[in-house]
Formats: sequence, structure tokens, C-alpha cells
Amino acid sequence: MKNLLSSTSIAVMAMMVSVGHADENPLRNAYFGETHVHTMYSLDAYIGDNRMSPSMAYRFAKGEAFEIHGVKKQLKRPLDFAAVTDHSEYIGEMYSTIVKGAPGYDNEDLKALRNLKTLKEKQQWFFKYVLSVNRGAAKPEHPSFFAGPSTVKSAWQIMIEAAEKHNDPDVFTAMIGFEWSGAPGGANLHRNVLFRDDNVPASPISYLDVNTEEELWEWMRTQEAAGRHLLAISHNSNASKGRMFPNTDSTGKPLSLEYARTRAHFEPLIEMMQIKGNSEVHRKFWAADEFADFENADSIQKNSGRIFSARDFVRGGLKVGLQKEQSLGINPFKYGFVGGTDSHNGLPSDVAEDTFIGGHGPEDGTVERRRTEGVGGWVDGKDLSIGSITGVWATENTRAGIWDAMRRKETFVTSGPRIKVRMFGGVGLNAVPKDATQLVTQGYQHGVPMGGNLVQSSVAPTFTVYAEKDPDGANLDRIQIIKGWVDKFGDLNEIIIDVVWSGERVATQAGKLPAVGNTVDLKTALYTNDIGTPVLMGSWTDKDFNPADGAFYYARVLEIPTPRWSTYEAVRNNLPLLEDVAATIQERAWGSPIWYEPKG
Repeated sequence: MKNLLSSTSIAVMAMMVSVGHADENPLRNAYFGETHVHTMYSLDAYIGDNRMSPSMAYRFAKGEAFEIHGVKKQLKRPLDFAAVTDHSEYIGEMYSTIVKGAPGYDNEDLKALRNLKTLKEKQQWFFKYVLSVNRGAAKPEHPSFFAGPSTVKSAWQIMIEAAEKHNDPDVFTAMIGFEWSGAPGGANLHRNVLFRDDNVPASPISYLDVNTEEELWEWMRTQEAAGRHLLAISHNSNASKGRMFPNTDSTGKPLSLEYARTRAHFEPLIEMMQIKGNSEVHRKFWAADEFADFENADSIQKNSGRIFSARDFVRGGLKVGLQKEQSLGINPFKYGFVGGTDSHNGLPSDVAEDTFIGGHGPEDGTVERRRTEGVGGWVDGKDLSIGSITGVWATENTRAGIWDAMRRKETFVTSGPRIKVRMFGGVGLNAVPKDATQLVTQGYQHGVPMGGNLVQSSVAPTFTVYAEKDPDGANLDRIQIIKGWVDKFGDLNEIIIDVVWSGERVATQAGKLPAVGNTVDLKTALYTNDIGTPVLMGSWTDKDFNPADGAFYYARVLEIPTPRWSTYEAVRNNLPLLEDVAATIQERAWGSPIWYEPKG
């Protein structure tokens, strides 16, 4: 189906979905923000020369310029919201390191930390005082220079005060949060924990305190019992060694109904993409998906035995979740989508391909290291992504508004550009909405938005989709819907549908849509918007729908090709293009799934 929108209706659509009002908007506004960034209160970031405080990170998110490693950095547009999520592990030690007169400030090891010069010295210090202490340990421990729990509380208070200072309802939302950095056997099982308001505990919990996700959820349960509202976001799953979507719990027992219920309650969201790559799919396991070769970050597999499997990727996890729901009655992996940078430079949503400077201080802070070295123990520099950005559809730009949108999974994520995407599903939706206002209005009245559940029905559902380009970015190529389902035999299936696209292209008999084209000049790293379209809107009815099969549906929006950061960098520095990475990419957005539940 080609684009259903006429050019005369584009301005109306843009007005309807624009970010805007101090008053609550029942049709909801799109807000963009950061859910994963580190300041100097994260030990690994401090070692990497990060001297951005939590307050400075929020200032950057609001549009202020800072000099990082000799380069002026400033967002082209301020964010609508941000959460500083420093590692809760070692924040007490960082308080002792940073704040003069703090307990432990004069410790000789911390004096050495403050005076590290070369990259080798920094790597050796981290190995000696952190990695070597906990390598192979059943329970990780604080290093010898930890000055006690009071330092953790003091560091946490600094983070809270920074968020309180910069929170400006209806203008900029500063959320309070932290990262629990679970890494059993080198598997990345980190979670970011975000609070709905300023009712937060005296201290965060860390992997040094509780060593399993079940214990983290139990701690969260105690916070709920105390009247607090919080949720956890699972990190990029591509480095989880198959453990983000497991068959067993942390003790090795098969997943139980209680495990599924607890995980689904406390973890509504997963990080689709960050600086360490894209976790949607991988070309090795999704050869039939022509767009699966996107920021795959293969070099992650060089470290800590993180060998990829289909179970390390979000689409694989969503499908496994359907199987678990079939056997347990509850889906433990029923995730909405968000994204972040995981920047260790203290720069929220620094996601412009043309100004990328890495995200880990000296590890990837030079052109040479990005081209020939990388981030020790993690990923080669050439495989780094710029990260991603979270979008939410919320009634207002406040902590409650943003958090509630996350809680109900009415979220989307992009690979950097501020693309807006919406999808609704239901049996009473108009197959051809006349405009975006009708699409949204009938979507809420007669269907469910992204993150919602379709209850048992004998009628095939219809899905309406809408996407709008970044005003400062590239045109759009197409909107796809990805369907995954489990049949009565427990077998998993998936299909990718091109729903609506730009231009006059016609799909082949086999259903393949011709490529949109490519306007990128690799000699200048410039492109034109002569192809594609600013807005797409369309619909699709699942004619192969089986009322007995549990399923998920999510939208994926593709831009026309544009230069990758490594191409901008090569042209800017008169260097040859890297031979083994893509010179151009199709930036994209993913909307959270809508699920069909046979049991209602």
C-alpha cells in the first residue's frame, strides 16, 4: 500500500501530534528523552575522565553547551525529559573521591584515583581495585576504601537534589533514577530503576547488596509497600549471554507463575538500542529480515563469552514470552520499548551521527581508537552506535505524565532522529482513516494504543499506523508491522508486513518492496531528501488471524539512507571509509507492541 496521506494534510498531522501544552492533552503528546546516562558519580565514567555532575548532565539535556575532551558539545534541540542513572554500585566510593572532606577523601587509593593520567594507568587501577576483587566471586564486594553506607546516602542525595533543581513541569522533566548493574558471569543483566516522583528511599540498592533480579524485585516490592512508585527497565539484551530471556530463574529452577507475574509487574520496558548496538534482531538469526543488519555490534562477542544467540535479542525474547504465557498463564517478557545512550561522558541523548565523539572517555574518545581500538572488555570502536532516544505519548510533560506513559508502555524508541510513531489495534477501527485526528481518536475509542492488549475475539484485528519524520532529519521510507505468534503446538512464528511506503513503488508477487533508493554522496557525507516522504499513514488487517494463537504486533519505521557516524568522521578527517562497517544506514523507530491474548 502506498502512502495514504495527501501533501495538503501533512501540516494538519504535524499540528495534531506536536509537543505542546501546559494543559493535559487527552490525545497525548510526543515527548523525547534520555533514560540511561552516567556522570562522574559512576566509577567507570570517572576513571574515563567524566567530570560532569548530575546537575551538569541535566543542564546539557536542557540545551546548555559543555566542552568534553576539547570538543564543544550541545544538543541541537533540548530534551523534554531525562533521567541520570548512575551505577548504584560504588556511588559511595565516588562521593568519597569527589567531595572534599567526605569520609575517606584522604584515602591513598582515592588520591591515586584522582591523579590517574594515562589510559593504561586508568585501566590498571580499575582492574586492581574493582575487577580483580570481584572476579569469580559468588557475591561482589565493596573495595577496601569504601567509607560506609553514609557515603552512599550522601551521593544519592546529590542525585536527588540535581533532579529536583532541574525539574520544571510542562517544560522539562528531570526523573530520579539509578542503575542496578547485575553482571553474573559477565552477562549484562543491568536494570535502570526510575521513580514516579520525589518519594524515594534513603539509598538505592546495588548489585553489591542484592545479586539477582529476583532480589531486586523484592526490594522494589518493599518500596511499593512504603507507598513509592517505581519501575525497572531491562538493559540492552544483546550482551546478556542468553540470560535476559531465560528458561530458569537465578537458582536454576524452571520459571514459575510467581516469577512471571513479578517480572511483568516490575519490568514493563526493555532498552531496544544503546551505544553498544541494536538489540532488536541480528542478521545471523533473522536472515529473512532484510533490515536485520543494523548496528549489530558483532565485536561484543569477543569479550566475556558473550556469544550471540537468537535469545539475546528483543524479538526473540518477545516470542519466547508468548510460549511462557501459553505454559504459565502470564507472559514474563511482555516488554514495551525504550532506548538510551548509556553515555559515560555525561551527555544525555548525544545522538547526532555527524558529531559523534564516542561515549567512554579516552577508551573511544579519539578518531584513531574508534577506528582501530575500542572499549576494553566490551566492543570495538567501529561497532559503536550513537545510541538511541526514548519517545513517550503522554498527557503532559511531568514526572507523573512521563512515568505513567512508561508504565502503560505507550512508548517508542528511535535510533537517534526524533521520528514520531503511533499504532493502534482493534476490531472496530476504520481500515482507511481519513486523517491523523481520526486515527488517534478512533484508536483510543475503539482500540488500544502501543503497549495495549487485545482481548479474545473471533474477528481479525486491524492496525492503524502513523509516522512523522524528524523535522531536521531525513524523509521516511516505510512503516512495517512485525507480527510474532505461537500456535497451538507451541511453535513460534513471525512475519514482516510492509504496510505503507513512500513513492509509487509496487511490491513484487513475493511481497518484496523495492528499495527506496540512496542519495548519499560518500565523498562529502551529504544526502538529499529527494526521495521518501515526511509523513506516512496506513492500516493493515491481519487476515491470517487465528483467535487461538497468542500474538504480538509492533511497528518499525525506516528512514531513507543517511551517512553513518563513521562516514562523517572519515570525510571530516580525510580518511578512507572503514571497509567492514556500513557507510550508510537507515535510521529507524520502533513502537511498543500490541498483544493479542486468547484468554482475554
